[in-house]
Amino acid sequence: MYAIVEIAGKQYKVSKGQYIYAPKMEGEAGAAVSFDKVLLTDADGSVQVGAPTVMGVRVDGRILEHVKGDKVIVFKKKRRKGYAKRNGHRQQFTKVQIENIG
Repeated sequence: MYAIVEIAGKQYKVSKGQYIYAPKMEGEAGAAVSFDKVLLTDADGSVQVGAPTVMGVRVDGRILEHVKGDKVIVFKKKRRKGYAKRNGHRQQFTKVQIENIG
């Protein structure tokens, strides 16, 4: 069984026991979270598509930890002008273990 759930404007395909990296959420490590914007569910071939969401279905999970993503280098340059700017960025994520779909 799997579900497609919307978390902070992004869509994730999740199944029970899997963990995902979602945009940073409020809550401490070990806290329970619930996502009720379920767009699609599939249980052994029977697919339910929401319009826009599937009613009565939610995805429960648990926050494992807060982590940072890989460093992204932002480099700007204008040729022949002596202008070069270097900047770095690390996005913050929350690691979530999916415990239940239903």
